Parts: sequence; structure tokens; C-alpha cells
Amino acid sequence: MIVDLHNHTTLCNHADGAIDEYIDEAIKNGTKYFGFSDHAPMDFDPKYRMSFEQMAQYEKDILDAKNRYKDKIEILLAYEVDYLKGYIDDRILNSNVDYLIGSVHFLDSWGFDNPEFIGNYKNKNIDEIWQKYFNTIEDMANSKLFDIVGHLDLIKVFKFMPNKDITTIAKKALLAIKKADMSIEINMAGFRKPIKESYPAIPLLKIAYELKIPITFGSDAHTPKQVGLFSDEIVKIAKKIGYEECCYYKNRKRIMIRI
Repeated sequence: MIVDLHNHTTLCNHADGAIDEYIDEAIKNGTKYFGFSDHAPMDFDPKYRMSFEQMAQYEKDILDAKNRYKDKIEILLAYEVDYLKGYIDDRILNSNVDYLIGSVHFLDSWGFDNPEFIGNYKNKNIDEIWQKYFNTIEDMANSKLFDIVGHLDLIKVFKFMPNKDITTIAKKALLAIKKADMSIEINMAGFRKPIKESYPAIPLLKIAYELKIPITFGSDAHTPKQVGLFSDEIVKIAKKIGYEECCYYKNRKRIMIRI
């Protein structure tokens, strides 16, 4: 897998392994462009992210690694930013990074992908949950603050599927992503979750292809062993859909390369 832009560090408080271990795995996998996009700080849910005070150390650690490995692999610096109204901080948006991944992990204050709060699904209408999630993705795209949409259909993580067609639920969000000139990642972490498939689902990826929305790839690794774990599978998915190129970013500028 030539590009892998979604990976974490121990600063998020729910990952293991040294930065160099992640990079060494990426090199073994033949990756040419490897991005760290750890969870950006915000004044909400601090248990699962770095603090604002740790931003400088995070950025220094990644840039130091970039220099150490410059002859072997290109290391990219980024943040994965939670799109949660009232908590998006200019310190993140104005940071000197290669790209920003915009992700939705919360519906209001509910961390719907956190196993700690899985019981909340029992008290909600599943179609309404899915529509609210994709409405939030649409809002995120309309904000035009980010470069990449993280795990587009994360709401499926625990396999609580809607009764309505997912392409109908997600269509407006995909149109907003196209209008915002964002890319979407094919994220392999879903293979490690109850849903047992990548994000996004193939029907959504087909619409993205029809809309000519660019793609990139991400391990979403929280341990070195997860780097590239299902890379063959997601590359095959992309090619089967029809994608011949993927993208990476430098200084917030998108660069297209052949898969």
C-alpha cells in the first residue's frame, strides 16, 4: 500500500508502540508516504486524545522521525480532528501540518463508536441515528475545514444497520464532500471491528467513484502490528471499483499518484 495516512501514537492514550515501530512496519509494507494523524486535542473527552500542551511535543516527534527516515520513507504530519460543534479549536485548524482528517465520533455528547456506550443503541431509532450521523458528515464537509473524511460510515462499527438504504441516507453527505473538494479514506480498521469490513462500504465507495471523489488509504493503526494489516484487501477494493489513483497531502495540498 503506497499511501497510509491515518495512524496514531501513544499520546492519544489508547494506542501502543513507539513511533519508529510504526514507521518500520510501514517500510516493510512498501509504503512510500506514511502519515501520523493522531487525535487532536479538544476540551471534550480528554481521556482519548492528547492535550493542547502536548501538541508541540507531538509535532516535534513526528518531524524528528521525518528527518531520521528521510532516505527510506516520507513521513507526513497531521491531526485527526473531531467534528463537534463548539469544540473545534483554531489552534488545530491553524497548525502547520500536511493535512487534517475530519471525523465524526460523537452525536451530540454520545461517543457512538466507543464500546463503553454501546448500550445507548437500544434506546434509539436506528434509522434516525444513521441519518443524524450523515447529516453531521454533511455539515463537516460544508465547513470546508478539512482535507480528508475519516472512516466515512463509522456509524456501522457495531453492525447496527439501518432499515433504509445506506446510499439514500448518505447521498447528500457525499455530494457535500464532492463540493468541498475533499477526499475520503478507505480505512481498514473496520476489519478489526464487529462490522468486519472496511470503511466505507462498497455501495458508498461506488457513488464516490461516480462523483469523482478522490480516495486515500489509512490503517487507522493504534499498534504497530495494525499498520497495513488489511492493506491488500482495501487496495483490491479500490481497484475493483475503478480507482487507479489515490492521494496524499503536503502542506495542505493534494497530490495524486497511481495506486
